[in-house]
Amino acid sequence: MSFTAQGGQSRLKMKDLYSILGVTKGADDAEIKRAYRKLAKELHPDRNKGNEKIVERFKEVSSAYGILGDKDKRARYDRGEIDENGTERAPYGAGGPGGAGGFSGFRRGGHPGGADFGDAEDVFADLFGFGRSRKPRTQRGQNVVYRLKVGFLDAVLGATRRVTLSNGKTLNVKIPAGVRDGQQIRLSGQGEPGFNGGPAGDALVKVEVEDHPYFTRDDHDILLDLPITLDEAVLGARISVPTTTGTVTLSIPKGASSGKRLRLKGKGISAGGKVGDQYVTLKIILPKTVDSDLEKAIGKWAKSHPYTVRDYLKT
Repeated sequence: MSFTAQGGQSRLKMKDLYSILGVTKGADDAEIKRAYRKLAKELHPDRNKGNEKIVERFKEVSSAYGILGDKDKRARYDRGEIDENGTERAPYGAGGPGGAGGFSGFRRGGHPGGADFGDAEDVFADLFGFGRSRKPRTQRGQNVVYRLKVGFLDAVLGATRRVTLSNGKTLNVKIPAGVRDGQQIRLSGQGEPGFNGGPAGDALVKVEVEDHPYFTRDDHDILLDLPITLDEAVLGARISVPTTTGTVTLSIPKGASSGKRLRLKGKGISAGGKVGDQYVTLKIILPKTVDSDLEKAIGKWAKSHPYTVRDYLKT
């Protein structure tokens, strides 16, 4: 703060805390917190060693947040009950050297006067660890979110991926079996560094599971649409079916219809103490070209074996 003389009186020129943080007076708590974190990260002394102007700016920003980040102090500041250092304001019109309409005496470091504004060094000692013997206030570093694309089978079975963090550090990240799309893997202490000896934040790895050409997932179960031929549907068959862990043989019953669902027990996702199944839905596929032999055979059979399948659609 600075003092300017006016009309023979000493007058205090205050800095607006909202302007210091670059927000409006109507900003909500979250907006104020975001603004502070951004500025504190940019201005932190560890990143600006030897630049005294930046250090002073960091102190100013932290001091502003020390008031605006506290609901009670912010309300008192907005009402004019405390100044930008968090100390009590003398009432206007009170006696003392300032006279009516000005500030009453300003006491600092033992100077006489009206209301006691307190020692600004105490504020800095609390916030930054400067002055006297007060213990610096530590602050935990911010978390950092990363995105990691993972193949469908790797998400089902689990895998290990090598990732590079924003600070250049490379780590092996274990992808747990059964991880879901959008799930986060927490790497403790791998986020932004803390302030004044505070602990580092965490790295949060958000998993993005890629689609598979034919498998889909339903909780712990694996789903597969299985094409079969007309003769396999009519006569039945034993055919090879893919699973997430290899190929198995599946028996297709005689007279199987499209949409029939068969279960491969225990061939789903094993995670969290639960093992799912794989469900195979049959889809009858006709040949690309229906020749005269098939037409004649089906036509002859249909005449002697009529049956209905749409009775439930009648109104």
